[in-house]
Amino acid sequence: MSGARPKLEWRNVTKRFGDVTVLDRLNLSVETGRSMVIIGGSGQGKSVMLKLALGLVAPDGGRVVLDGRGLPGFGGRLQRRLLARSGVLFQSAALFDSLTVWENVAFRLINADGVSRKAARIRALDALARVRLEEAVADVFPSELSGGMQKRVGLARAIAADPEVLFFDEPTTGLDPVTAAVINDLIVDQVRRLGCTAVSITHDLASARRIGDQIAMLHDGQIVWQGAPGELDQTSNPHVRAFVAG
Repeated sequence: MSGARPKLEWRNVTKRFGDVTVLDRLNLSVETGRSMVIIGGSGQGKSVMLKLALGLVAPDGGRVVLDGRGLPGFGGRLQRRLLARSGVLFQSAALFDSLTVWENVAFRLINADGVSRKAARIRALDALARVRLEEAVADVFPSELSGGMQKRVGLARAIAADPEVLFFDEPTTGLDPVTAAVINDLIVDQVRRLGCTAVSITHDLASARRIGDQIAMLHDGQIVWQGAPGELDQTSNPHVRAFVAG
């Protein structure tokens, strides 16, 4: 680790749902400008980590810290402030069927940031170009696009406001290997272009190796291993070895 100041931290975070403890005094920090990928089996709490970081759920213990400042409350002004600095690529792209592609990309710009429709369309077209989609795509509806193209539109929406932090929820799920490789390359390109911090969760080891500067393994509510992608195959950690072996 370089010792750079963390951009985002989970400090002793505990989260329970009923009698089930999903996260148990979990600690993880992500350095500014770095890409962290969280791996782990289904039901281990990876998505819960993202929801906590976005302020969509509150921890039962510990806290999430952004730029060295704790976020003691969730909802309202604090959540809006965090979301205004973040972009999210959802697992299913989560596009609005009733809006055209450019309106999907510009949704936040128009509805949260107060950007005019004319200016928002220009920015949406720029974001689409950055994910290698032609202007002709802007005025069609999501249902007219392939799954891979919908994922690119979702990425364009995530980067349209030039966020400081990007979150990726299973970015290659449901995609064929060739399309998945394209999405991985686009993610790497945009994180570098923006100079932003990225946090991803994935089951796809090929994706984790490509997009991550660091990889963390979540098991039984805690981070049990952390290292560079090249260390995945050398570690003796039994949970990582089992995950890599499939």
